Amino acid sequence: MADHVAEDGCRLAYEVTGPADAPPLVLSNSLGTDRSLWDAQMPAFAERFRVLRYDTRGHGASGVPEGDYDIERLGRDVLSLMDAVGFARAHVCGVSIGGLTTLWLGVHAPERVNRLVLANTAARIGTLATWTERMSIARDQGLNALADATMGRWFTERFQAAAPATIARFRATMVGLPRAGYLGCCAALRDADLRGEASFTKAPALVITGTHDVATPAADGTWLQQQIPGAELAEFDAAHLSNVEQASAFTERVLTFLDPITESLS
Repeated sequence: MADHVAEDGCRLAYEVTGPADAPPLVLSNSLGTDRSLWDAQMPAFAERFRVLRYDTRGHGASGVPEGDYDIERLGRDVLSLMDAVGFARAHVCGVSIGGLTTLWLGVHAPERVNRLVLANTAARIGTLATWTERMSIARDQGLNALADATMGRWFTERFQAAAPATIARFRATMVGLPRAGYLGCCAALRDADLRGEASFTKAPALVITGTHDVATPAADGTWLQQQIPGAELAEFDAAHLSNVEQASAFTERVLTFLDPITESLS
């Protein structure tokens, strides 16, 4: 693990894995998780790509600035990390708020991205009322008060029953987050609305949805895919964290999407 300090002074924890001459790939985690979200993908991804995965500010080992964050700041964190590790351009893959960050990059930094994977995300996630209520609970009662409901959104009942150790690990990660970091990213989700800009994305994109995802319903992903010229769509039998619940299928589909152009990017 390494650290990089963003322009505003926030320390960002990251790691780079894979062959030095391989095409660059950036992975952006979801709200309430850290870079270990990608553990199931890493063996395959790191064989073919130079992978940069990091902890979103307020999460994992990254710094925790007080106050609200916004989606532009999260996107600029990625650009700052790419500069630090020497990625002029990269594929970018994100889940949930990581997917929204990826979309922001596709709209606002097209010269820095190659292909985009927008997983279990939307141009507008949730509602003002949803985020206001969640932030109030987190602020007043702590993250433990949100954990059980969050696991119910992230994973289907079937997967929760079949993989209790995985559920316990993700629950512990969420509960262990600094409250200020969770609140800061909730504010970014509360305020972010890229519906008017999504169609400006010109990079090839793959939108991934989960059949049972109530946080970012499949219909939101379908709408996003229809806005981005030429975007592909894949749906998995999963809830919100499809890369965990359907790890093998997710990994294979992303590799299929990214692999055709890897040689020209190396």
